[in-house]
Amino acid sequence: MRKDLVTRIILAALAIGGLWFAWAQNQPAQLTLQKVTDNLYAIIGDGGNVAFMPTSEGVILVDDKYERDAPQITAQVKSVTDKPVRYVLNTHQHGDHTGGNAALMAANAEIIIQKNARANMLAGNMPGLPRITFSEESQVFLGGKEVLARHLGRGHTNGDAVIYFPSERVLHTGDLYVSGGALFCDTSAGGSIKEWEQTIQKSLQYDFDTVIPGHGALMKKADLAKWAQTVATVRERIRKACSGGAADALTRLDLTDLGMQTPANSLFARGMPGMCKELAE
Repeated sequence: MRKDLVTRIILAALAIGGLWFAWAQNQPAQLTLQKVTDNLYAIIGDGGNVAFMPTSEGVILVDDKYERDAPQITAQVKSVTDKPVRYVLNTHQHGDHTGGNAALMAANAEIIIQKNARANMLAGNMPGLPRITFSEESQVFLGGKEVLARHLGRGHTNGDAVIYFPSERVLHTGDLYVSGGALFCDTSAGGSIKEWEQTIQKSLQYDFDTVIPGHGALMKKADLAKWAQTVATVRERIRKACSGGAADALTRLDLTDLGMQTPANSLFARGMPGMCKELAE
């Protein structure tokens, strides 16, 4: 066999292998189905945590991760019930919570979101734009079940909603609370480090035992109360760090005792200038 032909075959094989490796690397992570109560499930992994409640008339879903996760989410729901997804409640606009909106809308689900979050999606030219919004509160009644979406104030963004399942005593917080992760105040989307603690405190008024955070393992009400205290601690440390100048405030901020490696966390760093500006006002 000619040497140049052998070389071309080897290069082609390497190219195919490289494409396969890139394709494999971009495949969605395997999602995990977790039973929260007898009537409520969580889908964990990849993007934000999904919750869903099957009813006799259809399924109520909370968030839908990335676009790539929509088929797996649908499959996980179908492993529990043959009823279709009728409603999706978005906790906020970020793409790891709304990426599956378009696919679910195409399957005739109705998407509901807080009006500020929809405005953020519109400004970002994001797909899967919901047709229904609410200002402070929205309720979904389906198959004898009730689910409540409530905007309690700013925090992670200006359009955060907590989702309350009263019959199950469960609260989904979206990214107002992320278990085992760092705080991300998206000031470009109206997030507020000043108001965040107060928003969490308001959520504690509901009667619940279990918390489904935006990311991470399921937690308890006491963990959410502790998170409110953590947010207050972070806020005051940021205030002190920013007082020496916003440009290098991050270098003066130490949150290691809270389990947050801030300099290495790009999302935290992204919100730092806006947080300094807000705390200086």
